[in-house]
Amino acid sequence: MNGTVASVTARRNYPLLLASQFLSAFADNFILMVILGPLLTDLKNGKITTMQQSIINIFYTSLLLIPYVLFAPLSGYLNDRFSKNRWLVGANFVKMLGSIVVAMSVDSGAVWLAVGYFIVGIGACLYSPAKYGILPEILPTVRLVKANGLMEMLTLVAILGGVIGGGFAFDDLSLKTCYWITIGVYGLSAGMNALMSRTPSYRNVRWQDSAQSFFRNLRDLWSQKRLARVLIGTALFWVCGVVLKENFQPWGQQVLKLQSMLQISLLNLWLAVGVMAGSVLAGQFYKVGDLHATRRNGWLLAAGIGVLGSLGWFLDAGLDYPKTLAIAVLTVTGFVAGLFLIPLNAALQAESHKDSLGKTIAAQNWFENFAMLCGSLIAYVNVKRGFNPSQLLLVLAVFVAVVCIWLKIPAKKIDEPVPVNRK
Repeated sequence: MNGTVASVTARRNYPLLLASQFLSAFADNFILMVILGPLLTDLKNGKITTMQQSIINIFYTSLLLIPYVLFAPLSGYLNDRFSKNRWLVGANFVKMLGSIVVAMSVDSGAVWLAVGYFIVGIGACLYSPAKYGILPEILPTVRLVKANGLMEMLTLVAILGGVIGGGFAFDDLSLKTCYWITIGVYGLSAGMNALMSRTPSYRNVRWQDSAQSFFRNLRDLWSQKRLARVLIGTALFWVCGVVLKENFQPWGQQVLKLQSMLQISLLNLWLAVGVMAGSVLAGQFYKVGDLHATRRNGWLLAAGIGVLGSLGWFLDAGLDYPKTLAIAVLTVTGFVAGLFLIPLNAALQAESHKDSLGKTIAAQNWFENFAMLCGSLIAYVNVKRGFNPSQLLLVLAVFVAVVCIWLKIPAKKIDEPVPVNRK
């Protein structure tokens, strides 16, 4: 591709990709808030118990994770073999199909809700590798770092927008209207992808080689003691994230006495603000590869989660407290979480061989999604044992603290060889 053609392709495809990713991530989170919204009303009306509310939150949050664990090798192969922007279109249509099935549940029963949301998860699994893998195909190398950063920023904004927008829509619109909004947003995202210039396909990529390469790279990464512990550290961050996400609705409703989905969705905002601030300042506090503060920040993260879990004691003691206290603790907890995560991510990327960095990130994503499913299982077991939302947060705090006792990451040897999987 000559310079002029490449420049035209970048000017056309890159803005369309960013717009599509924003809309698709927005809808992913919008639909979950709408799905969970009725639980708020059902608990108020006595149709479900506190335990049932928590279990249903865990169930639907997990449904989006399962496809990432089951279909990651297949998704990687399809996106390596075929044109990535065509897979972006296809993945959005799969999400649209899932949303239509979810909408059927309004008249046909809750079973369609679960089936439809699982289909949305399959679409998300297909979409994820394509949105990053397409960047080197449409942009010059010198722009990739900034492009990835902008993609991450827009994704975070879209997630927050989807969570808050979903909460707002559920409070003011009918369920069917909310689902039609979701279908329309996915359709608009697919349209953006369809307008992109077609990227290349690679007929020489074979399923067997692609799958073997995926699992071989995961094994090679796990065989290195330092990077394996870094991987466990990043997974621990996401375990905290998924359990907090699953717990926000029952905790917000029962402990903070929040009365609407919009109020509950804003809990995600305060946590995210803290994570963003911690992520930015982590680059100022730590050099790449400097992980000496990992355990300390992990224990501070555990302390923050523990304080969140302890707020319920105020109510048990008959005392009141301002909701601004909960907001402050959420923000500080997010800040510490950002300090914890960013040095680990930077070390994993810097210390992986450049020829296999993409496969390393794919392996990292698979392991993190697997860890989140395990975190959901831990949450489910404790809820079934009768733990309330505050007690579940305390269990999570103890879990994080115990893992961080073990999470002593060895220093990197200067001449340490890095296994390379070039297939």
